[in-house]
Amino acid sequence: MPEYKLTGRMRKVVDLSSRFQARDPDALTDDLINDINNMTIAKRDARKILCDSKGISTSTYIIPVTGGAVTGYYFSNPRLSELTGLVPLTIFCHGGGWVFGNMEFYSIFMRHLAQVTESAILLIDYRLAPAFRFPTAVEDCYDALLWAAEGAKYWKVDPDRIFIAGDSAGGNLAAVTAMLARDRKGPQLAGQILFYPITDCRLRTQSMLSYKDSPMLNEKMLSFYVKNYAREPKDILSPMFSPLLATDLSRLPPALIITAELDPLSDDGKLYAEALENAGTKASALMAKGAYHGFMAYRDATGRLEGECAMRQFIAGRPVESVQLATEKDLRRQKPQSSI
Repeated sequence: MPEYKLTGRMRKVVDLSSRFQARDPDALTDDLINDINNMTIAKRDARKILCDSKGISTSTYIIPVTGGAVTGYYFSNPRLSELTGLVPLTIFCHGGGWVFGNMEFYSIFMRHLAQVTESAILLIDYRLAPAFRFPTAVEDCYDALLWAAEGAKYWKVDPDRIFIAGDSAGGNLAAVTAMLARDRKGPQLAGQILFYPITDCRLRTQSMLSYKDSPMLNEKMLSFYVKNYAREPKDILSPMFSPLLATDLSRLPPALIITAELDPLSDDGKLYAEALENAGTKASALMAKGAYHGFMAYRDATGRLEGECAMRQFIAGRPVESVQLATEKDLRRQKPQSSI
């Protein structure tokens, strides 16, 4: 088993992240989960996640979905739209094992991503397990996609540049939403962006074995998440639950998949990219060396700058196979014809 060498900064990231996504399922109660999902974030902690981004406005929408409604949080830079015209739209499915989802935490994250990617972002507060089990979350995300695509003309976003994205369990939901859009003849997506997604909920990969005790996400919590999301054990074999098990991964939007090296889900992203490519769908899996699960949301985490830059490249129009996991500074050092 690997030894996890945490720097002082990374120890702070692990400590902070445990407040929003507990590590020990045996200690969890319904009340504790509810408290975590609704906790207020102090300014000092917000600065440790990501700085609140200037110039980004937020609007809140009630989105009708099958059997109810969910909230959508829309982040955009009005000045950017005035200067450039239509901007890309990224629909984001948050992580948290289908169980957790603190909207204050994710709003800080999304405001920052909207700024660095120069796109509008719609964050979906889908209904959570175990109160709402599979396939409620993914159906909520798909309904939100339909709603957003219909309303794109009111937001000054480009209807031809709508992306679906998500982190961890949200990456799972984004991948499945892309499949539903294909199968149900829904909106045409420009691409899918999956950060350290879970794609095979049988939890059998080599990285699952190698990093089962990783400090940011462990095997015990993953088993808890899968158990609480599934209605019955056989659900995990459904492509809508484990997209890697889908028999048809062709004709899907290009997929940018960013994984973390020291993550039990590292192979999930890699294997999904390989399966997509084998089916004729363009895909690229880029692994952040020395990074842990969840790194994109934390200021001091290894891999964050590279992940943000890769997302920006893809949204800006670079072909997925040419996207680089590099910092903006590294890109600027390269020859002009290779940069975005």
